[in-house]
Amino acid sequence: MKTEQTTVKIVPADPSGLGIFGLALVTLVASSQKLGFTEGHSFIIPWALFLGGVAQLIACFNDYKLQNIFGATAFGAYGLFWIAVSFTWMFKIGVFGPELAATADIKQLGMVFMAYLIFSLYMTVAAMETNKALFIIIAVIDVLFLGLMLDAFGFPYWGKIAAVSELIISLTGFYAACGVTLNAHFGKKIIPLGKPFGIFK
Repeated sequence: MKTEQTTVKIVPADPSGLGIFGLALVTLVASSQKLGFTEGHSFIIPWALFLGGVAQLIACFNDYKLQNIFGATAFGAYGLFWIAVSFTWMFKIGVFGPELAATADIKQLGMVFMAYLIFSLYMTVAAMETNKALFIIIAVIDVLFLGLMLDAFGFPYWGKIAAVSELIISLTGFYAACGVTLNAHFGKKIIPLGKPFGIFK
């Protein structure tokens, strides 16, 4: 007598709550330093590495499993950004020796910020068809990278604009992470995230 075997396909849960929380936390800590609420980079580095970097990469890998190209690309690119920033801060404070710290050219960072500004601009278009909370986060990330780029190239006041933008990203990120997590957990809309704009889809 043959018995039928049923296979259960395990689908990963939406990892966005973890990824957005990681972004929210690291931007909160980083903005506190830029705004003068805290000083130095030493205690920021672990959080940038693990919450800004690793948490977003975990979200990235799981979004690839869900065939979510937008989420995977965003979390992957921003996660790797924070890992690279962590190493940049380590160069700055002399972890890898005074020679490397002395030869650092901040304009090279300006070029990186320019590249990420370009990336974030087209990700903003994609975010329009996810939800409005995520759209706001990435739209403000555009302002952040513009400010970081111009600050690196020596334009005044843009550093503060970048710092305020980073704080807005953090606060909006906490809201979005809360919404994604609670809505998925309860299976209904607890925290409104805003409907997609419906322009491209």
